[in-house]
Amino acid sequence: MSWNEEKVAKLKELWGKGNTASQIAEIIGGISRNAVIGKAHRLNLSAKIKARSSSNNQNLNISKSEKYTKSRRGRKSRFQSLIIEKDFEPENPKQLEELDEDSCKWPIGHPDEESFYFCGRSSLKDFSYCKLHLLYAYQPKGKKDDTNDKDEDIPQYVEKKIKSA
Repeated sequence: MSWNEEKVAKLKELWGKGNTASQIAEIIGGISRNAVIGKAHRLNLSAKIKARSSSNNQNLNISKSEKYTKSRRGRKSRFQSLIIEKDFEPENPKQLEELDEDSCKWPIGHPDEESFYFCGRSSLKDFSYCKLHLLYAYQPKGKKDDTNDKDEDIPQYVEKKIKSA
């Protein structure tokens, strides 16, 4: 297929109106979508697409930020509803050898320390953790935890590193 002046003029006209390459190929007839894209690129018509998509990207960025604030509020309220019960049974510190199927296996401390132990509360059926530690361990599927919820608070391990430096 060769491009003649008539087809090039039609391509420029349709491209300027914002038609897709597939639509242009169908209207002109006898050419593929890729041929339209290639010719538009050689004629430097691709700048039209960038200008059109940049205005769409601005709208997209606005909607993303709005969705983000809405999702943060929604996620926070969901977790607040999970923490209704505040009177958990007290910890029952256990060593590794003392753990059984019904005890919470949430580690407390670092394994290299002498004071290291496991929570030991009664675990929920089919889980390894008690109600409290289940909230920490299992996040809703497809949601990413926001690690920087409190920008002003510096984690203790970072403070220790700063002081020791």
